[in-house]
Amino acid sequence: MTDKPRTVPVQSATFTPAVNAEIRRAAATGIYDIRGGGAKRRLPHFDDLLFLGASMSRYPLEGYRERCGTDVTLGTRYAKSPVRLDIPITIAGMSFGALSGQAKEALGRGATLAGTSTTTGDGGMTPEERGHSRLLVYQYLPSRYGMNPADLRRADAIEIVVGQGAKPGGGGMLLGQKISDRVAAMRDLPAGIDQRSACRHPDWTGPDDLEIKILELREITGWQVPIYVKIGGARPYFDTTLAVKAGADVVVLDGMQGGTAATQDVFIEHVGMPTLACIPEAVRALQDLGMHRSVQLIVSGGIRNGADVAKALALGADCASIGTAALIALGDNDPRHEAEYKALGTTAGAYDDWHEGRDPAGITTQDPELAARLDPVEGGRRLNNYLKVMTLEAQTIARACGKNHVLNLEPEDLCAITMEAAAMAKVPLAGTDWYPGKPS
Repeated sequence: MTDKPRTVPVQSATFTPAVNAEIRRAAATGIYDIRGGGAKRRLPHFDDLLFLGASMSRYPLEGYRERCGTDVTLGTRYAKSPVRLDIPITIAGMSFGALSGQAKEALGRGATLAGTSTTTGDGGMTPEERGHSRLLVYQYLPSRYGMNPADLRRADAIEIVVGQGAKPGGGGMLLGQKISDRVAAMRDLPAGIDQRSACRHPDWTGPDDLEIKILELREITGWQVPIYVKIGGARPYFDTTLAVKAGADVVVLDGMQGGTAATQDVFIEHVGMPTLACIPEAVRALQDLGMHRSVQLIVSGGIRNGADVAKALALGADCASIGTAALIALGDNDPRHEAEYKALGTTAGAYDDWHEGRDPAGITTQDPELAARLDPVEGGRRLNNYLKVMTLEAQTIARACGKNHVLNLEPEDLCAITMEAAAMAKVPLAGTDWYPGKPS
């Protein structure tokens, strides 16, 4: 008698091991999962686009012998003192509280060495950050933590945060173990008590009120500095339009691959739109208003290298901004801490429990011993190296496309290798002159 053939076990594509583990965790604890970082699911992204370099029909620039500019000026609409950058990459807002003081100082040092700006984030401006940042953007958030007119006047630009890519419509979190005495004093909070940031501004409810707020900030700063408005990638055409009509000098657009210090996992993975889908809609809004390049567009959310920067610029952005990538450059999720990551129940490259304040790299923590592991001078040097490499990569691509400035890149220089990316980016599928939804 022969044995009956065995059926090969098949895992469900819907109820994956990760999904099942989350169901068991929720059933055991009765609370939702909180984590940091950005979306981990596979999304159409810049990797799904390719550049069409010069051959016969286009004339490339010669290596490093012919100039290719990388400078960007932000805030030319109304500000008396626009922000002038040497490179088309900035450091996104990440707060002291979410990050250690050493990490904030390192970001300032690295940005200054590279000739670009960094951003305060929720919780106010630290003396170290201001002291080591040649160009510092002050975030004006719904929470108003650490906000005061004196710091507004010390900033080189002000960024009104309406939304964030990782959590459009939601506020962030800072758990008690990261609210040290210094963080508590800056935010006017009790030390050691969990805090949740507001999801909307307390003194305005729409674009008309935002216009009044922008005018108020201009009066406080003597019309000197640019006013940015940051929106999460949800309805980029309408949100960009309203931000411009309210008087913004710069629109900052954050797609769902953008990170966060801490929020619900369900927000990070299920709210918002991919960065790739957001850019063309924001650019279309600026073009329809006749304001493209007059109001600058900064794009963030999953920017990793110079190719990503170049693709964002080709789609119509003026600048790209990095957050998670900057932390990795400082040493976050470094395999040299693998033993400690394993002790925390995770692994290098997957560590996202930033809210717990036990980061072995000393970056997303307020523990003095852990924070001391990060040397701000060395961290700044590493970040500068990374920014310079990204800039050189973007220049190399621009030269290959025959452009003497990275801002001269355009959608015509791109093609897509997937239907989804072609539809979102509105560039032709490779080998065709068509993309899904192209007007006939």
